Amino acid sequence: MPNEALPQAGKRDRGLGLSLAVIATAQLMVVLDDTIANIALPTLQNDLGISAANLPWVINAYILAFGGLLLFGGRLGDLFGRRRMLQVGMALFTIASLLVGLAQDGMGVIASRGLQGMGAALVAPNALALIATTFPEGKSRNGAMAVYGAMSGLGIIVGLILGGLLTGTLGWRWAFFINVPIGLAVLAGSGRLVEAELHKGRPDFAGAITSIGGMAALVYGITRGGEHGWTDPITLASFAASAILLPVFLVLQARSKDPLLPLRLFRDRNRAGSYLAMLLLGFGPMGMLYLLTLYMQHILGYSPIWTALAFLPFGAGIILGAVIGSKLLIRVAPREVAVPGALIGGAALFWLSGIGREFDFIWHFMPAAFLTAFGFVMAVIALALTAVKGVPPKETGIASALFNASQQVGVAFGLAVLSTISVSVTASRLPDALAVLHRGRETGDAGMVWSAGDALIHGYGLALVGSGVALVIAAVIAAVLVNARRGQVAVTGDAPLH
Repeated sequence: MPNEALPQAGKRDRGLGLSLAVIATAQLMVVLDDTIANIALPTLQNDLGISAANLPWVINAYILAFGGLLLFGGRLGDLFGRRRMLQVGMALFTIASLLVGLAQDGMGVIASRGLQGMGAALVAPNALALIATTFPEGKSRNGAMAVYGAMSGLGIIVGLILGGLLTGTLGWRWAFFINVPIGLAVLAGSGRLVEAELHKGRPDFAGAITSIGGMAALVYGITRGGEHGWTDPITLASFAASAILLPVFLVLQARSKDPLLPLRLFRDRNRAGSYLAMLLLGFGPMGMLYLLTLYMQHILGYSPIWTALAFLPFGAGIILGAVIGSKLLIRVAPREVAVPGALIGGAALFWLSGIGREFDFIWHFMPAAFLTAFGFVMAVIALALTAVKGVPPKETGIASALFNASQQVGVAFGLAVLSTISVSVTASRLPDALAVLHRGRETGDAGMVWSAGDALIHGYGLALVGSGVALVIAAVIAAVLVNARRGQVAVTGDAPLH
């Protein structure tokens, strides 16, 4: 009898291993695409002629759709099946990745990136939920949760390195084509995942449309205002649409019996403080990656590969910050980790804002990039735990998804604000500075190159100052609102890190 059980146990373990590989790869893909496009941006911009004001939408279209529809994607999984929704999301993500790589203009890239984000919003919450239905409680599930959490941090690093290698060797389109074979492999293996019990209810389509529409209008208004002026009719119309859609969304959620966003989650000061602080923390690392990628390739002339390698200290900061932050939370209150973490990240961004024509990697960029990531991750881990403090077990998933959504939306708003600062400041010194820079290099006009580079550097630097200010404000919010004491939150393997 024992001899018969051993092969069955081995087969079951292999099945769980394949299931874990499918879930981990799916999570890695959606996180990776948060960052893989960053390294490709300058090459993509030059190839397709995308304006400086529209360039952030290559990132924002993905992030807004992802963050704005994250709760909706989880709800659809509850109603129609988590495995089914993961498969639909992965198919959409894979097709959209192919479309990005085939795009012939900026609008094609931006629209396809939005489709990618929609697919990611179906994949991410349901991948996490499928761990609970696929893996038995105890050691097996805890191990799966640890791997899932590791993919969130690893995806940022892999995205940078893979984006640089693919863009520098095969071209920027391959940074998106790479998703196609991986997505097909995930779809092929997803049949092994165990479907969860379906729940009754209706999807909140009105809530999904008004929330994503309102946020997109607000972000578009911010980015357009920086280029065309704050009295531009389309800018004003965008703000007006946002001012209508977002309040309508809140009214719908307050009246709904089965809301997409349960407003009661905001009654607890710890959760409200965590969500608000996370919005502002989102201004940090992604804003830094966006601005410094442009700086390295446009001003310093770095290749995509060297740009990616330069960000390795940032990856080290993520890993070490996660390890130290988790250990500190066992001994001290979350606020005592979140506040110093945000301040460290903010101070590092102020330090980075001193970029110039000379690039001191060892004594300036490397420690500042490391500390930005280190402080950010420490703050995120602490805030993630307070975000789910005191939530009933049946709503833990919603609270975690809302925290992740607040991070994604914060990144989108951050990129909109920071790119607007950069574009406006640069234009005030020299209109069309990037075009002037390229023209000066082509004609050998050192004066044009100098003046254009000076305008761009000034814009990047002041935007980094804005990013640092956002993290300092996040620290203040955490200090005032987050009052959970040591022992009131549990350090677990499934705390949201992404």
